[in-house]
This record gives sequence, structure tokens and C-alpha cells, in this order.
Amino acid sequence: MLKRGIPCIGRADSILRKVADFISINPIRLVAPATSAGLSPTDLADHASSIDSPTTARSAIRQSLRASTLDGVFASFFSNTTSGALLSGFVLALGGGATEIGWIAAIPWLANLLQPIGASLSERMTSRSRYCFWIYSVARSLWIFLVISIGWASWYGLNDRWLLWATLGISLASHLLGALGSAAWMSWMAVLVPRRLRGRYFGFRNSAANLTSLISVPLLGLLVSRWLGGTVQGYGVVLTLGIAAGLISLSFQRFMVDVNPQTQHALPVASSSQSTQVATKTSLIAFLCYFALWTFSFNISAPFFNVYLLNSLHLDLSQVTLYNSFSAAANLSTMVLWGKLADRIGNRSLLIGIGILVALMPLLWLGTGANSLSIWLWLPLLHLLSGAICAAIELCSHNLQLGIAPLQQQSTYFGTVAALAGISGALGSVSGGFFSHVEQIAGVGIDGLLGLFVLSSSLRCVALLPLIFVHETHGQSLRQLMLLLFPKLARST
Repeated sequence: MLKRGIPCIGRADSILRKVADFISINPIRLVAPATSAGLSPTDLADHASSIDSPTTARSAIRQSLRASTLDGVFASFFSNTTSGALLSGFVLALGGGATEIGWIAAIPWLANLLQPIGASLSERMTSRSRYCFWIYSVARSLWIFLVISIGWASWYGLNDRWLLWATLGISLASHLLGALGSAAWMSWMAVLVPRRLRGRYFGFRNSAANLTSLISVPLLGLLVSRWLGGTVQGYGVVLTLGIAAGLISLSFQRFMVDVNPQTQHALPVASSSQSTQVATKTSLIAFLCYFALWTFSFNISAPFFNVYLLNSLHLDLSQVTLYNSFSAAANLSTMVLWGKLADRIGNRSLLIGIGILVALMPLLWLGTGANSLSIWLWLPLLHLLSGAICAAIELCSHNLQLGIAPLQQQSTYFGTVAALAGISGALGSVSGGFFSHVEQIAGVGIDGLLGLFVLSSSLRCVALLPLIFVHETHGQSLRQLMLLLFPKLARST
């Protein structure tokens, strides 16, 4: 799988050149305050307020996107150590269960409730770069306190329950701060990456991040499970590495061309007919409904697949992280392909088609168990399939949101979407933990977590319905998608 992913890195310059060539034909104006932004401190003196030359724009954007890709790579390493299987394993080692895992999974979504506030704050600033740097540097540095707490607990033998509550508190504080910067970062990237090439670029950027996960997660999981001082101390070592990577990632943002939000506010609003305005509002509301429903239905089961493997099947953490690396490998191998396909046929049509497969995925877990066939064949295949098709959902949802957001109020809309998704995501995670526990107590004939997977599958199918009312500029209809994917069948009918 690793060999299949490496050519994606070799295509980096090709993808970035296509973006730069597009900009040379369609030059854009990027306002970059000399005090904070641009390619480097030296270049800022030369490009004090704007970048108008197509040649300069090509060079600036190419360097910005390279820096953004490296930012994504190191940020992915940080995220892998503060979420997912590694954090779940740490919580379980401290005596936590499905309820605590549900709360851990709900925290990032609850934090999204602050995104509208972050969007409002960022729109009053004059630099996307400065704002994102200070927000994320503080948010990621908070995890240092958990490292200190782990060391303190190891030396003085403090109660694991106290350390578990410290983990929940630090995770909450870090995500609350990080949520204040999410809308600003999305608005920043929406300006830097041309609409027509977002699929290819973000597909490549996500592939680079997933390659990091593919390599790092199983190695870090092995390190934690084999650490001589135990799982808790091993996680402390891994977390230290993750914090360092998270801070390194922010240094690359300093090499990205900055954008002044005040310039976006000054752009003229294009006139449109009343019918067009109604269609636009309908599209925005429909996407909000889809995103909220999908987030709830997805999170009601997603945090508990690792719990099922660790607790119900009693697999080792190193095995679970290996399965997660399979998902990352499949995600890596298909992300660029999904990006190209999204640029060709549109994000909405692809979301509906692939979304049906993702909706049915939890049902496939019903045939798993603690037997050799499941451990060596069925579970690896499930993770490979999940990583491949979820890559399309992740990429297309992101790009569709960028495409339909009104230019003058991008951050506000991104913040609203994130806040609504935060409520539904948190409710999904907490509800999942609650319902799995109730079903186990009730003595239902099926494992409580497996019953949860069935419920998630049903809700995911319902969540796809609002996408029918989303209009995407330059996107193809579902009928055109079917003609493209199944030309022989279309000709026969």
C-alpha cells in the first residue's frame, strides 16, 4: 500500500504547477500586510500591500500551497497523538469506558459552537496568518499540561481517575481554542486555492497528511504498547512528539501569502435575480441540514469502532492502530483520484453516490468477531474500504462548502456550519455512548455496539436526502453522473 501512495508525492509539483498556471490566466489579488504575511520577511518588503503580477502570483501561490501541504503533514501527526486510536487506548488504560470515549469524541464537536465567535473575531482582524498562528499555537501548547500530569502521576502514583478527568479537561480547552481559528483558516484557503482546482489540490494535501498517518500511527501504537513503563507513560512520550509536530506545522503557515479580511468585505456584491437568490438560500440551508444530519449519524458510531475492537474483541492496541493505518493507506491511495473526479463531475453528485456506500458500511461490521478470518481478512478489508470511500466524503463535503459559501461572509457561514455540526456531532457521540450502554444492560440479543452500528447506517441514509436540493455551480446532475460511470447501461436504456 505504501508503494501505491508514494507516486502521489511525486505528482506534487505537477499539481501545484496546474494551480499556478490557472492563476496566471486568472490573476487574483491577494492583500498581504507587510508586517505579517507573504513568502518571507524579505519578500514582504517588496510586496508590501498586494500581489498583482501573474508571474508573482504564480510563484507566491505555489510556495503557499507547498507550505500549506507541509503544515498539513505535521498537523496530521499532532492530531494522531491527540485523538483517534491512541487517545482511545489511553482513556481505556485509565479505566474509562464507552461513556468516556463518547465524551472524548464529542469534545471537538462541542467546541465548534465557538466557531461563529471565532469567525466574528477573525473578520475584525487584518491578517489571517497572525490570527491563526496565535490561536493554534496556544491551543496545541495546552497538551503540555497533560504530559506534565502523566509524569506527575507516574512518579507520585496519583489516581488514574484524576488523570482521566485531566485528559477530558485539557482536550476540551484545546479544542475550544482551536475552534476559534477554524473558520479563518478555511476562508484563507478558499482564497488561495482556485475553485476549479480545489479537488486536485486538497486531494493531494489530504494524501500527504494520510501518508503521515499511515506511517506514524502503527509505529506510535507499537511504541505505546511496548513501552517499558506501561501504556500511560508510553502515551506521554508519544504526546510529547505530537505537540512538537503541532508547533512545527504552524511555522510553515508563516510562508503562506496572507489575506486581509477587510479587503474581502470591500468586494462588490454581484447582482442576481430574485429566483437566483432564492435558489442560493435554498442551497445553503439544504447543505446545513445535510451536514448536521450526516455528522450526527456518522458520530453515533464512528468513535466506537475502536472501542469494539479493543473491548469486545479484546485486540491489542498495536493491532488496532495497524487497522487504522490500513484506512489511512486506502485514503491516501484514492484521495487524488477523488479530487480529479470531483473537479470533473462536481462534489454534490459524488457525495450522493459515494454517500450511499458509506451509509451501508456499518452493517458490514455485523459479520465480524474474535476469529482468525475476521482478524486477518475481514477487519483489514473493512478498514481499507472505509478509508477509500470516506476519503471522497471528507474531500467533497469540504469543497462543496467552500464553493457555495458567499464570498463576502465566508467566515460567518463556515462558523455557522461548524457550530451546527458541533451540536449534532456532540449529540451523536454522547448518544452513541449512552445507547450502547443501555442496550448492553437491557440484554439485547446483539452486542450493544453492533446494534449502534445498525442505527447509524439507517440514519446516514436519511442524512443524504437534503443534498438533492443543493445546487453546485459547474456540477453535474445525478443522471450525468450515472451516464459517466455506467455508459453501457445508459446506452442500453
